[in-house]
Amino acid sequence: MDTSTIIILAIVVVLIVGAVAWSMMQRRTQELRKRFGPEYDRVISERGDARQAESELAARQKRVDRLDIHPIGSAEREQFIEAWTATQARFVDAPTEAIKDADRLVMEVMRARGYPVGDFEQRAADISVDHPIVVENYRAARAIAVANERGGASTEDLRQAIVHYRALFEDLLETREKEVAQ
Repeated sequence: MDTSTIIILAIVVVLIVGAVAWSMMQRRTQELRKRFGPEYDRVISERGDARQAESELAARQKRVDRLDIHPIGSAEREQFIEAWTATQARFVDAPTEAIKDADRLVMEVMRARGYPVGDFEQRAADISVDHPIVVENYRAARAIAVANERGGASTEDLRQAIVHYRALFEDLLETREKEVAQ
């Protein structure tokens, strides 16, 4: 083989390897976008770098895959539903306490499902893997709960927090049909 043939073959190999690498990156992006839905866009916006954001999302997925996340049995599910009904009823007379109960109840359901319940940001990241549609509800509810603790939340804010907590609660309990991330 002459030198020009070797150079042409090397260029072709480099182009093929580059095309395969690009295709794999595109597939990874599509898989992450599908899995995380709106959370994908939020993390990219927050990080400002798609590659860094995708690495973070992939790490979340690996972390949650190692956890023993499992459904809740029907008897325990019914107990949680009764507790939620009481929390919602309490909202009328004591909205501040009801918000605290809702936050606590969501953490209890998470614990029962096998999620670690330490730091809020880690909880939200873990939830985003299997519940990407409602994780933003969790963040919004938590922000209102924190504002409420500081005395900066209106009754309408608290009502909205209950709605957000309920969306996550129902998704965690799998009491309604799963929404598919678009």
